[in-house]
Amino acid sequence: MNGMTRREFAVGILTLGGCAALGLSSGVRAAEGPVKVRLGTLVPKGSSSYKLLQAMGEKWRQAPGGGVSLTIYPDGTMGGEADMVRRMRVGQLQAGTLTTVGLAEIEPAVTGLQNMPMMFRSLEEVDYIGEKLQPMLEKRLLEKGFVVLFWADAGWVRFFSKEPVLRPDDLKRTKLFAWAGNAAAVDIYKEAGFNPVALETVDILPSLQTGLITAVPVPPFVALASQIDGPAPNMLDLNWAPLVGATVISKKTWDSIPRAGQEVVMKAAVEAGRLFKEHNRRENVESVEAMKKRGLTVHAISPQIEAQWRQAAEAFYPKIRGRLVPADICDEVAKLLKEYRAGRDRTSS
Repeated sequence: MNGMTRREFAVGILTLGGCAALGLSSGVRAAEGPVKVRLGTLVPKGSSSYKLLQAMGEKWRQAPGGGVSLTIYPDGTMGGEADMVRRMRVGQLQAGTLTTVGLAEIEPAVTGLQNMPMMFRSLEEVDYIGEKLQPMLEKRLLEKGFVVLFWADAGWVRFFSKEPVLRPDDLKRTKLFAWAGNAAAVDIYKEAGFNPVALETVDILPSLQTGLITAVPVPPFVALASQIDGPAPNMLDLNWAPLVGATVISKKTWDSIPRAGQEVVMKAAVEAGRLFKEHNRRENVESVEAMKKRGLTVHAISPQIEAQWRQAAEAFYPKIRGRLVPADICDEVAKLLKEYRAGRDRTSS
């Protein structure tokens, strides 16, 4: 962004329209009361992520110019992520904390941060690709009418299953949860010989309990919070893919926040995003230990079995490129990873 920080870019954009275009001053807004923001998310109520959103909202209330009142709708109470995006577009919601599944409803390029299994070898690589792609993604999302408040991730997705899954062929024998609304991903899994079952995330636990699905890819802290480890007491210790997301607000709502309050709102949001990532990654480790105490079996894999998984993952890439992830984004991620790894190799040699 030509040397501008994300916060400066976002605040600069809103000064072009916003209050000036509406003829509102911060004094007028203060008289009208706080800007009301309804935020939808799949985050479980009572979880650390939910509490971080609450803490962010408390800081928003103190924003100059009348403050911002945040109401959080957790647990998918506003529907799946595609539903949340639709609600934001018609004004029933003003913001959402979404994974790339929901964000892709707005801008497909965000899928490059998540939807290529085993593309990333470490969370450091995930961070690097995010830092490189996020400014471009924020610009595209803004053009579609949404301002990014913060990015975060939930660490690695792991496979939880009723019966042990050690190899790709084992997973092909399961009934595998797939995100409802992501028809391309469902088709790609089917073409690769898997048996995906498209559901909303709120349906995961009852579907495991009834046998409608028998395996689900999910971060460990989500498995613990949702009690997925009860009906699915096996976890494969394999870093399949990161779960990446962002909290976005409609530009219309963002522009209605007085200029004096925008910096406070953005600062609180960026801090929440930093804590989201730190907490989620730490809780993934802690959650595995907690689930082991109540019966979870963690299945380690040998280098030979990991090679089988990598071969299976790489077989997805030609199917993903251009269908699930835009071709230019696929190519850019591959190029950036090559550059990053080359730099690491030079540093370590």
